[in-house]
Amino acid sequence: MTLTAFIVITALILVNALYVAAEFATVGVRHSQVQQKAEEGSALAKRLMPIVSDTAALDRYIAACQIGITISSLVLGAYGQATLARDLTPMFQAFGGMQELAAQSAATVIVLVVLTGLQMVIGELVPKSLALQYPLQTALYTYLPMRWSLAVMKWFIMVLNGSGNLILKALGIRHSRHRHIHSPEEIDLLIAESRELGLLDVDEQQRLHEALFLSRRTARQLMVPRRFVNGVDADVSARELMRLAVESPYSTLPVYTGSDQRPIGMLHTKDIATHFVATGKLPTPREIMRPLVVVLENVTGARLLAVMRERGVRKLIVIDEYGSMRGLVTLDDVLSVLVGGVADEYKSEGPQAEPLPDGRVRLPGIMRLDDAIAATGHAWTSEASTVAGFIITALERIPSTGERFEIEGIDIEIERMDGPAIESVLVTPMAEAASDAEGL
Repeated sequence: MTLTAFIVITALILVNALYVAAEFATVGVRHSQVQQKAEEGSALAKRLMPIVSDTAALDRYIAACQIGITISSLVLGAYGQATLARDLTPMFQAFGGMQELAAQSAATVIVLVVLTGLQMVIGELVPKSLALQYPLQTALYTYLPMRWSLAVMKWFIMVLNGSGNLILKALGIRHSRHRHIHSPEEIDLLIAESRELGLLDVDEQQRLHEALFLSRRTARQLMVPRRFVNGVDADVSARELMRLAVESPYSTLPVYTGSDQRPIGMLHTKDIATHFVATGKLPTPREIMRPLVVVLENVTGARLLAVMRERGVRKLIVIDEYGSMRGLVTLDDVLSVLVGGVADEYKSEGPQAEPLPDGRVRLPGIMRLDDAIAATGHAWTSEASTVAGFIITALERIPSTGERFEIEGIDIEIERMDGPAIESVLVTPMAEAASDAEGL
């Protein structure tokens, strides 16, 4: 092989590598990475921003890469066959005793195999790996030669892209842009990968996970049930209201008439003092109660935050489709999902799992299923949001105190009931159940 042939072949392989690296890097780099680099003053990043920001421009950019890869590969094969195969043919004739046609065929096959191998390793795999590992740097370094390629191939790209779009349209296929659009599930996987690589700690991963899926939680899952909310009758006297406010550990009380299922307002205990200072008299509930802000029980967690922000309140009454009160949800209830145990006047500590000496765990009936999963290791699969709801839904009846049964392989004993409400249950954790099974 002559020096000229060596230089030409090397150049063609490197050109192919350039286009491969540019394609993978530009598709793989995140818009935010380029934007941050541009804000730091990088001239190349500023010039690359219009490419990664505009899907049509990115399409043309990728098309230029693909055309460059195709042309360099075809030229490499043709040039190799015309030069290297021609030089090898006499060698096969002299040392292999082949006829001229057979020698030409053998030389052509060997040249194509060798060049294809070099092309795949040096022109494809290596630049692809570099581009995937360092997408931002690679995209910036390949920008200038790609701009020149775009200028040269402009009309060719328009023709090819237009032809491709027409074919897709004829087949009834919607044209897809080269753009990163991630679903919440995909973002959650990226967050999990970041945690595995040490970029996030466990708490950060959990907060991001809960923030992503807050819109899948409902007010019914986040609220404090009505039976745990203290209210006040609208017709009690001022002195009785004062007594209730002093005895109540809560700063906000629903006001109702007749039935606590139909509240008519909310009052803040501090308003009692404010009214007394202003008038010198203790107020009745009707004098200081504020309008209710209510939401349906199927409203999402994200919408709850929006309503609180729009109405300037921290507490909302949760009602069902018939207008009956189901519970009360506070800003702290929503935030506790995102950041963990935030103290709340209705749930100062929250329902906690309590390990027992016999290896079982005591779970409050109002404990949420996701907390029960963390406490026991069992997969509590149900449309219900609490342990009590899970049990009643599975049994299709109200259980009795002391009753013991198995649901989805989970050994459960009803420890305490409060009328029809399940107060607490005893559950054998997954690890304990597994060790018992091994002992058998």
